[in-house]
Amino acid sequence: MYVLEQSTPQLTGLPGMAHATWASQTEGLQQLSVWRQRMAPGTATPPHVHDCDEVVFCLAGSGELHVDGQSLSFDADRLLVLPRGRPHQIFNTGSVPLETLAVFGQTPAPTRWPDGRELPLPWRS
Repeated sequence: MYVLEQSTPQLTGLPGMAHATWASQTEGLQQLSVWRQRMAPGTATPPHVHDCDEVVFCLAGSGELHVDGQSLSFDADRLLVLPRGRPHQIFNTGSVPLETLAVFGQTPAPTRWPDGRELPLPWRS
């Protein structure tokens, strides 16, 4: 349980998105979730919000973060810092897959639409 394989992200029900939950409540964590994702060029996450802090590491590719009425460009070696309750959306604006690693301050990491309705995800959080 203390040393885990970093599983390869697998395609999900969201267009162009591959996901792997690397660590969460299932692995014995009580306060963190770790997700690895790959987004195809031209795709985006749904607009959403979490009830916990989120930090997203951009490992490869480039994208745009929509938050607080702003569109902020980023690329590899950048960090997205998203305080809890902040609606946001991530777009892959590049020509190659956007590779990210996200750490959440809660497990599971509930995800909602910006209007507060639950956003069911096709993976465990």
